[in-house]
Amino acid sequence: MPDPDVAGTVRFPTGYRIERLRSDHPRRACCSGQSRVDDWLATAALHNQDKHLSATKVLIGEDDSITGFYTLATAQVDFTDLPPDLIRRLPRRHLPVAVLAWFGLDEHHQGQGIGCRLLAQALRDCYDASQTFPVVAVILDCIDDTVKAFYQRWDFRELPGHGQRLYLSWMQLEAMMAGA
Repeated sequence: MPDPDVAGTVRFPTGYRIERLRSDHPRRACCSGQSRVDDWLATAALHNQDKHLSATKVLIGEDDSITGFYTLATAQVDFTDLPPDLIRRLPRRHLPVAVLAWFGLDEHHQGQGIGCRLLAQALRDCYDASQTFPVVAVILDCIDDTVKAFYQRWDFRELPGHGQRLYLSWMQLEAMMAGA
């Protein structure tokens, strides 16, 4: 279920702040419990950001450690890969989407609601960017069924034929941001 803060400014606990990933952030110290996610942050996130392939934001805790992070990118998907209700009245071509490419929360902070707030911030960033670079949806790939269930609580739905790829339509995102 979406965090009520998603419609406005996302509030994190006192002492926490969102920053764009920098080389001096302790990337290897963040342990989400998912080795692929942790490896991405430690070895590839900054490199991809420097090449303008993606943007990674980190949630910094009171002790200046990385509490969590998310990586956003843009892509195009063929209209045939999207569900019929999403492509109705859209051109029959590749369509722009925002991609929540990576998302991780340090194990010590899981189960405290911080992950929901971090996802709310990622979706807020997608929405804000879409005011300049329009998208028809936010898409993501899930590592496992537990992760998939987390996103489905936020109204992400499966893309037809892609069991671990989920989407949130532009209309759903816009409704979240309006607080509907």
